[in-house]
Amino acid sequence: MVHDIEMLKRFYSSFVDRVATSRSNIGHPMTLAEKILYAHLYDVNQTTTFQRGEDYVNFRPDRVAMQDATAQMALLQFMNAGKTKSAVPATVHCDHLIQAYKGAGIDIETATSTNKEVYDFLRDVSSKYGIGFWKPGAGIIHQVVLENYAFPGGMMVGTDSHTPNAGGLGMIAIGVGGADAVDVMTGMEWELKMPKLIGVKLTGKMNGWASPKDVILKLAGILTVKGGTNAIIEYFGEGAASLSATGKATICNMGAEVGATTSVFAYDAQISEYLRATERAEVADMADAIAADLQADPEVYAAPEKYYDRIIEIDLSTLEPYINGPFTPDAACPISEFAAKVIANDYPRKMEVGLIGSCTNSSYQDISRAASVARQAIDQNLKVSSPLIVNPGSERVYQTALRDGMIDTFESVGGTIMANACGPCIGQWKRITDDPTRKNAIVTSFNRNFAKRADGNPNTFAFVASPELTVALTIAGDLCFNPLKDTLTNADGEQVKLAEPQGSNLPAKGFVQGDNGYIAPTGASTEINIDPSSSRLQVLQPFQAWDGNELLNMPLLIKAQGKCTTDHISMAGPWLRFRGHLENISDNMLMGAVNAFNGKTNSVYNRETGEYDAVSAVAKQYKSLDIASIVVAEENYGEGSSREHAAMEPRFLNVRVILAKSFARIHETNLKKQGMLALTFANKDDYNRIQEHDKISIVGLGSFAPGRSLMAILQHEDGTQESFEVLHTYNEQQIGWFRAGSALNSK
Repeated sequence: MVHDIEMLKRFYSSFVDRVATSRSNIGHPMTLAEKILYAHLYDVNQTTTFQRGEDYVNFRPDRVAMQDATAQMALLQFMNAGKTKSAVPATVHCDHLIQAYKGAGIDIETATSTNKEVYDFLRDVSSKYGIGFWKPGAGIIHQVVLENYAFPGGMMVGTDSHTPNAGGLGMIAIGVGGADAVDVMTGMEWELKMPKLIGVKLTGKMNGWASPKDVILKLAGILTVKGGTNAIIEYFGEGAASLSATGKATICNMGAEVGATTSVFAYDAQISEYLRATERAEVADMADAIAADLQADPEVYAAPEKYYDRIIEIDLSTLEPYINGPFTPDAACPISEFAAKVIANDYPRKMEVGLIGSCTNSSYQDISRAASVARQAIDQNLKVSSPLIVNPGSERVYQTALRDGMIDTFESVGGTIMANACGPCIGQWKRITDDPTRKNAIVTSFNRNFAKRADGNPNTFAFVASPELTVALTIAGDLCFNPLKDTLTNADGEQVKLAEPQGSNLPAKGFVQGDNGYIAPTGASTEINIDPSSSRLQVLQPFQAWDGNELLNMPLLIKAQGKCTTDHISMAGPWLRFRGHLENISDNMLMGAVNAFNGKTNSVYNRETGEYDAVSAVAKQYKSLDIASIVVAEENYGEGSSREHAAMEPRFLNVRVILAKSFARIHETNLKKQGMLALTFANKDDYNRIQEHDKISIVGLGSFAPGRSLMAILQHEDGTQESFEVLHTYNEQQIGWFRAGSALNSK
């Protein structure tokens, strides 16, 4: 089934002309990213040439995708927008609220019961406003989007940071907060700073144990977690053409881990084949007809250094498997060096659980290659040393893998097949362990490995690898095992070596067709009622507008030390159940951030009592006394998820300013959308001047303007005072959001 076919026909009939006009306007050959961006300008008659990394630009995306945890807040905001239908095709996917525990059947049944109020709300709101709805168990949002909605040359926003997964089909797909999604669904312009362009040239062809996952794991080590900020990563070269569509998607998916706005591959035969295999031959035919404009112009490939802001080259022929971690996805290490790293750093050597799946690696190709390794354990009489957990990406993938014997293979080696959902990757894992704080190691095929993320244990050393390498390490139960050279002892006492993984890009017999879990909207005029006593859902109230005064004598709520991701600011896992209730979820605000003054989490000084308490408790007391507060942080604040709750919770609890050394892109935008001040140190060393009992003022707001800095004034406990310059990236429209109290208030 081809969804939204009329929209697609209109798109492809106009794309070539739009690209030609844009090429003429900017006066030089275009990269693929430029073609797609300029073809989606909100004003099609605009002739401006925008400066990368500087100019804010208004775009008109083709569609919106939302997962159930973030869709709640997005739809609560959309309901306040006064519209009767989404202006663009949109979908909701129920994948985040299913906890992995006993297995797919029981876990989906439990989730359907536990989350009934939320699922009913999402289903009914979707139906009312013309939004497609995918039931629990249908699959992980990005795999389902890849199978059904992603299309070459298109532009999509999604309320999840791994939305760039669709770049595997040649689409510009960008993770955003719910307020941004609402802009698109109401037909308004959607604003984005024109991204810089990083060109990654892939040469050669992968072989052996290397996989597409290893491309992005290696790149993460090169770029680090913020090296791609405000940039699009565009892959090209003969190596790119050799990768399957789902392999390309894996690489694009984890571009989020280097801070990239999105990532994209050019349209090619692999993408065309995937579209046809997923019942979208009509889309493939339209893309084939304009294939020349679904890749960069020839001049770009001939001299890429002239057209990209940075060039990185990776030779796939020599690429090793990588294992990244622990605690950060950019701690990259090739398998040949990993055993030494484990020993040198005294990591737990015993590998206790292997987990494959997630939106990054749950395609048919991923499952087939992982199953080929698991099959060897059976064939060679090897005992599997550690538990194995498998989350297929979609019902289509699961049913096809079941038909082709792969699910039986996993179960035969003791694997547990969990729901087609995010599960442990988003912290939805009811892990049974003898000690929930014990130091231990796990290996996953996921995308993130922040402390506490998978199981809530700060001492779980999580490492990220490909699915096939994860299974190999699960068989060995030893982080120091290298399947490329090491042997294992089987039940007969023989030394055996695992052969290279084998798998298929696509199923030879085609995908199994059946009930995929989709519910089409009916436009029903059902009234949406939210129970005032609900603990799961809460009607949103507008934030107060700025009162026109400087922000004076704000107590320091917390000075966060080190990494402060959205997981630190608003944890997932069990807290996901409150994603539709702003007041309740605010109880987790910054509970994972480390206080620079005592080295503890969720323990900050309360100036009203002189004692230490939870971050949210102190903020609540300040709010009750009409006291605004400020948060201070280090680099890349808000790294990770697109969850706007990490911005809405501080706003709800009257935190007015986040002052950091730098911000992650999505989170900075989310803060702006909610009417907060996202400021950075002009001199990063000024972070060290802030003391625990300081009262901090931000002045200059009366003349708040683009490019004009503000001033921070520190009133120390001993009566002395210091001041320093702070910077911002607000444009006129965003300053209007601050003055109105939020972007939604300014509409």
